[in-house]
Amino acid sequence: MWTPLTDLNQLEEIKNLPAYKTAVIFKHSTRCSISSTAWGRIERNFKQDEVPNVQAYYLDLIAYRDISNKIAEDFNVFHESPQLIIVKNGKSVFNASHLAISYDSIKQYA
Repeated sequence: MWTPLTDLNQLEEIKNLPAYKTAVIFKHSTRCSISSTAWGRIERNFKQDEVPNVQAYYLDLIAYRDISNKIAEDFNVFHESPQLIIVKNGKSVFNASHLAISYDSIKQYA
């Protein structure tokens, strides 16, 4: 369900998803308790059958900081951790951080 984001080339895939698809990127710091809380809330509530057109990506930003930096640059978002970024038609349409991250946001943009 969540595709690990481990290669910069995956950002091009995200940008080039068909118009009916929505990409969701969850940037997680494995060293942060708030990030773990936000991730747990998303993971527990995420139901692929409710959002069938969502392609979900998970980024361990400690291990892949270069990808996190490129996400900020490519999607014109300020780097935060944890962070949820929603991408449609190659552009960020929503982002939230910390405890503002919610599954309802994903459903709203799906």
